[in-house]
Amino acid sequence: MYPGYLSDVEGILVGHEEDPQGGTGVTVIVPPRGNTCSVDVRGGAPGTRECVLLGPEYDVSEVHAIVLAGGSAYGLEAASGVMKALRDDGIGFDVGVGVVPIVPASVLFDLTYGSPHVWPTEAMGRAAYEARSEEHRQGSIGAGTGCVAAKVMGLELATKSGLGSASLRSGELVVSALVCVNALGNIYDPEAGVQLAGPKVDGEFVDIYRAMEGFGSTFADAGKNTTIGVIATNAKFDKTSLKKLAGLAHNGYARSIIPVHTMLDGDSIYALSTGKVEANLNVVGTMAARVMSRAIANAIELA
Repeated sequence: MYPGYLSDVEGILVGHEEDPQGGTGVTVIVPPRGNTCSVDVRGGAPGTRECVLLGPEYDVSEVHAIVLAGGSAYGLEAASGVMKALRDDGIGFDVGVGVVPIVPASVLFDLTYGSPHVWPTEAMGRAAYEARSEEHRQGSIGAGTGCVAAKVMGLELATKSGLGSASLRSGELVVSALVCVNALGNIYDPEAGVQLAGPKVDGEFVDIYRAMEGFGSTFADAGKNTTIGVIATNAKFDKTSLKKLAGLAHNGYARSIIPVHTMLDGDSIYALSTGKVEANLNVVGTMAARVMSRAIANAIELA
């Protein structure tokens, strides 16, 4: 297990709520006020809410929470519960007649893991928000509850996955990651040089490229997927730099998940800054890719 949690960046809180019987859940990240956030969506089949406004060309740069959820598009409902809870706490942009919280959300497909009739609701979103803390948990919790990885040859040969996190420090600089791994592709730990998940035949991992070439119709129907995560840092960056940071963090996906960013995945990464420490984007981006790979490994090993 690699060490660290998203809350190692001071001021960031995380909450989870799950339905183990239904096989789904929601994770809420609550940053401190004055944060800056952007997102990079690389997969071909994303399910998102309030992500467009995080682009560098748009005005809003601060978020009041980020929601990661199961349930496919149905799970976006959980973000409404978080939004209403924030409103009740008086948190959001003051619009004169009240506050409007900004709550971006991304979902993954877990309807084939548990019940296809159960997904994160507004109530679950509110419960996850109210459970926020400097949490130190990983595995089959929150949005990781129904995660399964390495589905290239179908669910029967796939591996249970979950939610993982990790962090790195360099002096005062902190870079941390949280990720829910529901990937089509196989999972690897590049630092340890080992494969962590993939379909096996006769006890041996099947070569991923042969699997993709030889199982055409099975590959196309190999469940629905998506890896969704957050990179957080106390480094000072604007939205343009954070968009690039999220893109650099996707290198962690690419090192650890093969194939990744397919048309059957909705792979996304949010980049979140609390703006406390001066740092070089190239340094932080290199750390972000490494810490994301570590978090992916934890998501498999702790599920």
